[in-house]
Amino acid sequence: MFGLAPDIGIDLGTATVLVYVKGKGIVLKEPSVVAVNRDDNKVIAVGEEARRMLGRTPGNIIAVRPLREGVIADYDVTERMLRYFLEKCGCRRFVLRPRVMVCIPTGVTSVEERAVRQAAIQAGARQAFLIEEPMAAALGAGIDVSEASGSMVIDIGGGTTDIAVLSLGGIVCSTSTRIGGDKFDEAIVRYVRREFNLIIGERSAEELKIEIGTAYPANNSERAAAIRGRDLVSGLPRSVMVTSRQVWEAIQEPLEAIVAAVKGVLERTPPELAADIVDKGIVMTGGGSLLEGIDKLIARETGLPVYVAEDPVSCVALGTGRALGMLHVLARSRN
Repeated sequence: MFGLAPDIGIDLGTATVLVYVKGKGIVLKEPSVVAVNRDDNKVIAVGEEARRMLGRTPGNIIAVRPLREGVIADYDVTERMLRYFLEKCGCRRFVLRPRVMVCIPTGVTSVEERAVRQAAIQAGARQAFLIEEPMAAALGAGIDVSEASGSMVIDIGGGTTDIAVLSLGGIVCSTSTRIGGDKFDEAIVRYVRREFNLIIGERSAEELKIEIGTAYPANNSERAAAIRGRDLVSGLPRSVMVTSRQVWEAIQEPLEAIVAAVKGVLERTPPELAADIVDKGIVMTGGGSLLEGIDKLIARETGLPVYVAEDPVSCVALGTGRALGMLHVLARSRN
């Protein structure tokens, strides 16, 4: 019980934090939300309990998401959230603190990198390593990144979409666009406000996206769901029916941006690696890849086979854990 702590991998996501402990697998999956009392700056709740408070708190309590678009927006709250999650995983029982691998979006600045590493160490890590999200996602999806062959990964998270072509344990070309599940939710909120004169919260928009959202509407699969909110004109609560085609119309802009980013990476891919991708196809990971039909949309736009990983939400967390065992192979992992 007391001794060397196991290696830990953390998927520090904008929407969800997943923690992987070596030998145990994924032990924690909680929303990255913290409820803070404004009066004394004390943390009241973290994770799922805090998420239930979003948009429902009295004036002196604020429920915040300390990560925005894949990077730390509030350093102090992020550090306290990480400390809480590491304690929940039982890290305080060990004399020697754990080595931690944390994922970051591709293309973050050195200041943002330092903030993530420092937050992990302050929260209780002995050593903090960083790994780019598409690399972690590829490892978690079971792709052999060490071979001299091109693999392409699209990781659609809550705050960012990371797209990369990998070969020989490194990233050959990549892009990170600050569009993810949150932007889909914001687009639905705007659409419902514009079309129905109804104000809804982002949590309601997310539930609508999960229930009937689609990126590739089929002719015979029109579905509808009720959404409740506040009428813009009367100010009274009201409910309206929204169809899957209307949700599809609402999220056109972020979908087009993701497709454009995928095409941009393919255009920069060296010819030999492009040939490998034609054979292997593209692997999709992250919670955003669960949006119905998004794989079909990208397959239609690129002409390449597209596959969604077996457990897309857990891929990055699994990959961070596996990466600690192969630091010597990962050319782009940094201590």
